[in-house]
Amino acid sequence: QVQLVESGGGLVQPGGSLRLSCAASESIFKRKTMAWFRQAPGKQRELVAHITTTDTTKYSSFVEGRFTISRDNAKEITFLQMNSLKPEDTAVYYCNAGSLSRGLYVRGNYWGQGTQVTVSS
Repeated sequence: QVQLVESGGGLVQPGGSLRLSCAASESIFKRKTMAWFRQAPGKQRELVAHITTTDTTKYSSFVEGRFTISRDNAKEITFLQMNSLKPEDTAVYYCNAGSLSRGLYVRGNYWGQGTQVTVSS
């Protein structure tokens, strides 16, 4: 069974940075588009960014220019570098292994347990 394990969350001040990691238990990275989602209390889970097997990336407008998604296929890890963090970035961040359909990300069945990111002074 595929497992995704996120790490790297924590408490950071506004304007700070964090780097999230998502490690897979099996070799799914070579055939899956990987994505990061986030869910704040009382809100729906939303797509943050995704990266294809050929390293094509796409970002939601609310993180464009601040976050960078990347992947290391050899190590089966997906990263999310988050800079210039804002209080509204506070959420539980999840990684997902999915696919693209007509340029749109399609959620897969594989999710991690999430890692909490809190941006506060």
